Amino acid sequence: MAKARSRVMAVDMNDWEAEEDLRTYQRYCEIRKDPKRLAKVKALAKDRLEEMAMITAETTKKD
Repeated sequence: MAKARSRVMAVDMNDWEAEEDLRTYQRYCEIRKDPKRLAKVKALAKDRLEEMAMITAETTKKD
């Protein structure tokens, strides 16, 4: 009985993941069509990358 339940849960998780991936792709398509939104996303991504670079540099200095 436990094996059957595990399989059902695994299938449900795969379905959920596919649904989430589809929603993500749909949002990507919407953002790509909107120049203002795309510019904001790119700026935020750049800021986050710079933050990560600073953290990495700080961590590397401590080691």
